[in-house]
Amino acid sequence: MALIGLFVLSTLTEERSPRDGLPYSSFLAEVRAGRVSQVRIEGESGRIEGRRVDGSEFTTQGPSGTVPDADLALLDDEAVARDYAEAPGDSGWIGSLLVFLLPMGLLVVLFVWMSRRTQSQISGAATFGRSPGRVHTTERPATTFADVAGYGAVKDDVSEVVDFLKNPSKFRDIGARIPKGVLLVGPPGTGKTLIAKAVAGEAEVPFISVTGSDFMEMFVGVGAARVRGLFEEARKQTPSIINASEIDSIGRKRRTGLGGGHDEREQTLNQLLSEMDGFDTSEGIVVMAATNRPDILDPALLRAGRFDRQVLIPLPSLEERAAILKVHCRDKRLDDDIDLAVVARGTPGMSGADLANLVNEAALGAVRRGDVAVHAGDFDTARDRILMGLKRTSLALTLDEKQLIAHHEAGHALAAHLLPLADPVHKVSILPTGMALGITQQLPQGERHLYQRRYLLDMLAVQLAGRVAEELTFGDVSTGAANDLAEATQTARRMVSEWGMSARLGPMAWGAQGPVFLGEDLVHSRDFSEQTAHTIDEEVERILAEQDCRVRQLLGDQREALEAIAGALIEHETIDGATVAALARRGDGAHDDVVVATLSDPVILTRRPYAALEPECEASNGAHPCQHR
Repeated sequence: MALIGLFVLSTLTEERSPRDGLPYSSFLAEVRAGRVSQVRIEGESGRIEGRRVDGSEFTTQGPSGTVPDADLALLDDEAVARDYAEAPGDSGWIGSLLVFLLPMGLLVVLFVWMSRRTQSQISGAATFGRSPGRVHTTERPATTFADVAGYGAVKDDVSEVVDFLKNPSKFRDIGARIPKGVLLVGPPGTGKTLIAKAVAGEAEVPFISVTGSDFMEMFVGVGAARVRGLFEEARKQTPSIINASEIDSIGRKRRTGLGGGHDEREQTLNQLLSEMDGFDTSEGIVVMAATNRPDILDPALLRAGRFDRQVLIPLPSLEERAAILKVHCRDKRLDDDIDLAVVARGTPGMSGADLANLVNEAALGAVRRGDVAVHAGDFDTARDRILMGLKRTSLALTLDEKQLIAHHEAGHALAAHLLPLADPVHKVSILPTGMALGITQQLPQGERHLYQRRYLLDMLAVQLAGRVAEELTFGDVSTGAANDLAEATQTARRMVSEWGMSARLGPMAWGAQGPVFLGEDLVHSRDFSEQTAHTIDEEVERILAEQDCRVRQLLGDQREALEAIAGALIEHETIDGATVAALARRGDGAHDDVVVATLSDPVILTRRPYAALEPECEASNGAHPCQHR
């Protein structure tokens, strides 16, 4: 339609625009001069086309209508041949019709386009309040409890919810009421979403999955409308389960003063509170939510009648880590030298997601080596890569730096081997890895849930041993102990101010931030005087000085073993715990035997009895009443 309109307009413009040619008076003058041979007159328009005697052509515009008789007589006197023709377009009804219909057609097209656009905007606004949940039915395959390794108590709790939805009469006969809400709480990567998916696979009821961020939009009232739509969808399919991941995005405490108010979030939270336990209660609907920040949730959301039950999903234990590794290794080709129980012992503090990443990194390492199966060394390399980063093979160390790093790591390794409560040495390396120029890895003999004071003191001594070894060997210290000093100082300060391990200050907690489970500490407060702060600093200094003196005496008595371990590191760059134990025997006498397992076969290491390591440090005499025990 637009192309036709442009064509018609161009045609009309061409017809009505003036043509280049002779003025009519000049045309008559040339006729009188005998230079015109013939003309062609076009009807009512008065347009005249002519040809001269020399063959050139011209045009002119004569009077509209009939040419004057005098001019016609002049043409006859000069023997100019003339002809007549109809003006083009004067009687063309198609052009006239197009000129009439073109504006009307454009108006119709514009009206239709605007009406459709308005309807799409109205329908789009109507969908803002539609439920964002994705419905999973029993016909769709899903994860089951068989895919969740460990966490037996957690599976029992959520299995009770599934059992109620399958057979509610069993609970109603005895008068029991199932919790309306189950809150899964735990650190990131522990499997909260996996357990929710397992509930979806086990329950023979519709399962509606949604995330907290699905309710938030830039328009006020949309979040509340979506909450209403979500529960309306669940009521249509009662009994049903609503799984809301990351509930903290809409369940944050109201008017906390942190980050300002947010009316849209508060309206969404109010609607959620009303739907879960308001005037219009929802029977047969169980809400399962997951978060790793329960400390910021609104108290009204956590009260009885809404989220009645909180299920803690902690980091996996040793047995659970072994089971999780077995699940993730089901589709991997493993060599016979791999013992997953030993690998689990070497991964304390790792979550289920971390263990899945460890197995994948080990498989990738086997592919890079061109092997057809994953070996135990691949797990060892993968753990080092995850915990410390890539090895910096391009970093070239001078001989002096290499000797300094070797003695530093030898000090850590020897102290960890000799101190009775320190974790056994697994591996020592002077190859730059990640941000570290050398590493000393220790693996615990078992799971630890509490840390005694003597264990913490041995840990401080091991952390300070690298700096002491540098000073004993070279008579100077370097910047390589920066991270060791930072960690040791933090541990000693917590021993004094939080754990009551200072006899001078007594069993009190000074400046504790409270039981913040996972969230970041936003405000650091101090509820003690400057004098108490000075006393805390003195106690931290005393503890570190005692352990520095203690490990200085220990390494000073074992200089031969220290030099032997450092020499082995310079020669081989990486040694294991068994080598450290063998080299430590050179500078020691007979000792008690203690079995310590590493990632390879168990190794018999030697330990000195604790009583033989009591320090006689100046820092623990006179000025401070608390002697090291």
